[in-house]
Amino acid sequence: MLELIQSQLLEPLRVGLIIGLVITMLRTAAVTGRALPLALGVGFVAAILPVTNPDPAVALTDAVLAGLVSNLVLLAVVLGLALAWRRLRG
Repeated sequence: MLELIQSQLLEPLRVGLIIGLVITMLRTAAVTGRALPLALGVGFVAAILPVTNPDPAVALTDAVLAGLVSNLVLLAVVLGLALAWRRLRG
């Protein structure tokens, strides 16, 4: 399971989708809020990638659960970078 999470943390598409999710959340936070869009986006990315590109060696539930963990790690990093960027910008 740890190897699966590590491989998912390095997927460029997953990283790009999480970055896009954070950028969209920052732009629309006044209308949609923050927590619900982030939670739904993390779940969507965790489910859609294993469904559209399945690995026969890994069960779908394992891939989705590992995707949730890796997405949350990526989200924490991207949110931290976004917060640092906004503070440095003023």
